[in-house]
This record gives sequence, C-alpha cells and structure tokens, in this order.
Amino acid sequence: MDVMGDKATLFETGRFVQPAGTEPARDEMADMGEAAEETRLALAAQSGDVEAASVLGAMLLRRGDLDGAEPHLRAATAAGDRAAANNLGVLLHQRGYPEEAAGWWRIAAVAGSAAAAHALGRHHRERGDEPAAEYWLRQSAEQGHVLGAYALADLLEHRGDVGAEHWMRAAAERGHREAAYRLARALDRTAGPGEESGADNAVAEAEQWYRQAAARGHRRAALHLGAILEKRGELKEAGRWYLTSAKDGEPRAACALGFLLRDAGDTESAAVWWLRAAQEGDGNAANALGALHAERGETQTAERWYRAALSAGDDNGAYNLGLLCAEQGRTAQAEQWYRRAAYAGHREAANALAILLLQGGDTTGAEPWFSKAAEAGSVDAAFNLGILYAGRGEEEMALRWYERAASAGHAEAALQVGIARLREGDEQEAERHLRCAAGGGSAEGAYRLATLLDARRPPEPAHELGETVQEKTECEEWYERAASQGHRRAQVRVGMLAAARGDVVEAARWYRAAAEAGSRNGAFNLGLLLAREGSEPEAAVWWTRAADAGHGRAALRLALVYARRGELVEGQRWADRAVVLGPAEVAERAGRLRDALREELSA
Repeated sequence: MDVMGDKATLFETGRFVQPAGTEPARDEMADMGEAAEETRLALAAQSGDVEAASVLGAMLLRRGDLDGAEPHLRAATAAGDRAAANNLGVLLHQRGYPEEAAGWWRIAAVAGSAAAAHALGRHHRERGDEPAAEYWLRQSAEQGHVLGAYALADLLEHRGDVGAEHWMRAAAERGHREAAYRLARALDRTAGPGEESGADNAVAEAEQWYRQAAARGHRRAALHLGAILEKRGELKEAGRWYLTSAKDGEPRAACALGFLLRDAGDTESAAVWWLRAAQEGDGNAANALGALHAERGETQTAERWYRAALSAGDDNGAYNLGLLCAEQGRTAQAEQWYRRAAYAGHREAANALAILLLQGGDTTGAEPWFSKAAEAGSVDAAFNLGILYAGRGEEEMALRWYERAASAGHAEAALQVGIARLREGDEQEAERHLRCAAGGGSAEGAYRLATLLDARRPPEPAHELGETVQEKTECEEWYERAASQGHRRAQVRVGMLAAARGDVVEAARWYRAAAEAGSRNGAFNLGLLLAREGSEPEAAVWWTRAADAGHGRAALRLALVYARRGELVEGQRWADRAVVLGPAEVAERAGRLRDALREELSA
C-alpha cells in the first residue's frame, strides 16, 4: 500500500516517468482519478466528515450504486445536510418508495434546497395535487432553479395562467432548451393578424429562441428555425438547420430538406431524404416520393407510396391516388379515391370529385361537392360553382361565387366579375377586377382592360408608315401582354397600333401571328399591309384565307383583284361571296361589282 501511495503521489507531481508505450489512456487516467477521489471521500466520511459523506453518496447514486450510496446519504442527512436529504429522496424514488422520498424532499426543501422543492413539486403534480405542486415549484423557481422554473411554467400553462410566460422565459434565459422552444412556439402563435410591426417583433423574438434551442440540440426547434429561414429566402442556412434536425431523427425536417433539394434541382438527393422521412411515417414525404415516381412514369411505385401516405394518415394520399387513376382513365377508381379524401375534408378532392361527376353528366351530384369544397376554401371550386350557376342562367348566384373566387386571387373569376361590372356600367369596379385578372395571367383580362383604357384615351394624330415610333401607352402594353399570350384579337390590335405608329415590320409580325392562329381579321389586315407594300399576290393568299373564314371585306378585295386581272368569273364568284358575308356596305359594293362583271361577261 505504501508503494502504491507513493506511486500515486509521483504520478500527480509528474516526477514518475513510465517506460515508453506504458502511458495509460485518458479514460483509464480519469477512472484512476475518480477512484482516488472516491477513496479520499470514503476515508473522510469514515472520520465523520458530513460533506464528504454527502458528496460520496451523490457520486455513487450517479453511478447507479444505490446500495453503496444509501448509508452515506442517510448519515449525511441525519447530520443535517440538505443536499444529502434531496439525494436520498431521489434514491428512494428510484427504489419505488415515492412517499418516503417525498418526506426527505420536504425536509430538504424546507431547509432551502431548490432541487428538492422542484422534486417535491413534481411529486405532488403527478398525484394531482396542483396547489401543493404550485407552491413547491414556485419555491424552487424563485430560488433560480431552472428545472423548477420550467416545471412551474408548464403547470401554469396547463391551467391557462398568464404567469406561465414569465417562468417559461426565465427557464429559457437560463438555458433550458425545451423552455426556449416552447416560448418560441408561443410567440409564433401570437404573431398572427394584428399590428404588423408587433407581429414582426414576435417573429424575430421567436427566431432567437428557436435558434437558442436548436443550438442546444433541440431537433424540432431546428426544424422551425429552418422553416423561418426558408420563408425569408435564406435557403443555405435553412438547409443546414433542416439537415441538423433530420440527422437527429426529425422526419418533417428530412421531408422539408427534400423539397429544398428538389427546388435546387437535386432530385436524387431529395429522394434520399424523402425516403428516410417516409420510412419514419411522414405522409408528406411519401406523397412527394409518389409524385416523383409518377413524373418518371413509374405508376406502380407511385401508387405504392401514395398508399403509404394514406396509411400514415395523410389524406393527400387518397387525393393523389385519385389523380393517378384519372390520368390512367380509371374513372371508377378515381371517383372512389376522390370520395375517400373528400369525406375526410380534403377540399381539392371534393372539387375534383365534383368535376368528375359533372363530366359524367351528374350535375345534381356535382353541385354539393363544389359547395363543400368552396365553403372549405377551395378557390377553384368557388369559380366552378360560378360557371355552374351561369350555365343555368342564375347570374346573381354565379356572380356571388365569382366574386368570392376573385377575392382569393382567381384570375378568371376576376375576369368574369369585371365583365359583369362592365355590363352594369361600373367602369371603376370593372377596371379594378380586370387589372386583377390581367395581373394574374388572364390573356382575356389583359385584352379587355386594354380596350377599356383604349376607349378613354383621346385620338392621336395619324402617322405615316415609316415614321419614328413613339412611346407606347399603358393600353398598348396590356394589348401586347395579351398578344404575347396568344390572344388573337389582341395581336390584331397591337398590329393596328404599330401600323398607326408607322412601324410596318412590327405590324406585319403581329398580323401574321394572329392570322396563323386562325384570325380572319389578322389575315385581312396582313393582306392590306402586303398589298400596300406591293406584294399583292401574297396579299391575295391571306385574303383568301380570311374570306374562307367568313370575312366579307376580304372577299370583296379578292373580287377586285381578280377583276383587275381580267379573271371575271373568279371575280364574280368572290363578289357573290362578299354579298352573302356582308356587312351591309360591303354587300352593297360587292353587288354593284357583281352586276358589272355579269354585264361584262354577257357583252
């Protein structure tokens, strides 16, 4: 023993040098140090040192050596050590003697132990004695015990007490990660409708607490922090937090990371994370995998994942199965899946079911599903109800649903409201809705807005072809937007405005686009432009196309062309056609030309 004691002393002073390769590992050195400390405490406890007995009992308790810890803790407790009394309570609680444990905790708590007050408060709460629980937890919290503050906040929050936030904040400020997370969630909930600056402040503070909890390893906090950053456009940092959370086993974070990777173009990595999340029961990830396989044409695999999503409780799985069956022409199965999702409250499934029924001629069956979907917030269903009522001639009801869809940003619904307001003579409201429709991508909305603005502007002086192009007006910009979306009447109008500015090339481009898309006015105007430029044969080709589509003026122009060439029979044929097509002034001129050609032919 003397040698071992001397050897230990030499190790501590560093004067004992070991042979090479015999230096103990760090864990071994730590174990040796702990053993030496335990020996020292045991010797001190045997000599009557109360503090040593308390510390030794706590050391053995942490190690799980309950039999070894109990006599030391009881001895220290008997000598009045409150920490020992608290630890004795912990030991007895672990042995399955909660009431005896509570007795020792009470002794320690009365003596001023915040940890014992916390344990005693938890004990009373588990037994349903909330007043006693609150008393002891408050004692613990007011002494600065972080677990006591958190437990008190949890109790008060359960009761709906406004004081809960104060103690949750106190626990969070002292580093309790669950308290920081719950405080952030509470701030998130308060950052709803209201004063914008106040909401922004709440979101900013919530982000700080999420960040603190996430930094301490709270995986759900990391998930929510990632969502905040993604919404703000800070995708790189959002991805880092999603990854941290996903690696800690949070399936929602793995799913979100998958969507982030997909949007970045890395579908293969996205699929890996979706698979991981789906295997852990995330229905959203299973749906994402199903959609990915459906895009690749792997319908059987897609169906398997959609079914997995449904099994995970995600009604989108049934809806997606309905979409998949509908695309394959399996109408009966599609209806079955749509109904399942719709009965579960899936609004888009209800809308899809109604459309399916409507396509099958079941208007009566479709209407209630449109109504359910619209009442649940489906914008498309509200628009479809408008179409349904308009088809029956119930314009007032149709307008009501169009207005509802338009208020939610539905462009085509806004167009219908705008048209209705124009019929009523309310140009101001009509313009407002037409602007919404045009801004939402409706080509017809852009065209009608342009015609409304066009009718208001004063007439401009005429331009000669080839003059310098002047600055475009707002109405022309809307015409061009509609024209670029393939709106034929807008293309003709843009061509006319370009011609009025003297821009022959631009005018011809738009006339040709309209004509090739089937516009008879576009074909006629292109013919006029070509004839003016000296290309009458090509002009006649376009006039023929326009006349064949029912354009009377184009037929009259063809009659004149053939008459000038001396092809009187062909000229008479087109003159007859122009008389039939009209309008009145064209029919009158064509009639005179036809009669003249007849006289010439009979002479």
